Amino acid sequence: MCTGNLYRSPLAECLLRARLAVVRETIHVSSAGTEAVPGTPMAVTAASLVAGRGGDPSGTVARRLTAGLVESSDLVLGAATEHREAAVQLSPVRALSRAFSLREFARLVRAEDAAGVVDPAARFAALVEGAAARRGSAPADAADDDVSDPLGASPGEVRECMTRIEESVERIATAVLANHRSGE
Repeated sequence: MCTGNLYRSPLAECLLRARLAVVRETIHVSSAGTEAVPGTPMAVTAASLVAGRGGDPSGTVARRLTAGLVESSDLVLGAATEHREAAVQLSPVRALSRAFSLREFARLVRAEDAAGVVDPAARFAALVEGAAARRGSAPADAADDDVSDPLGASPGEVRECMTRIEESVERIATAVLANHRSGE
């Protein structure tokens, strides 16, 4: 999730969906914004970046983050710490151990937390639990856990945003898919 659900969160959504396509029946990926105007299309620049990296941005439109979305999610990833905090405010009990910033989760997730777990849903749950248990155990630079909003930014800043999201998506997908074999 991000603020307007136009750049950061739809970028992450589309890239994660593409990267996790082999487990799409089990792991569903979507995005929302804390101040989104529902139905607003993904920013053209973001859609172009996604398409250029093999993702499919078609049909990606903004929706607003709600308590119901948070409560029905096994993992909530925000573009920045403020978005994680918004999810926790909407559903404190459910989100406290399941809400992270995207980069925070990518930093904390470890494939070994689900070693030997083949079922994608069980594996995913073990990865989230492991990352939550690891939170606070290592020093972190909170600013590094945030992805800056590229709205109105220079092309270089937009590329930096994309790079930070792609790095995070790749780390998360690698952990999720570590034990996946085709045909399972």
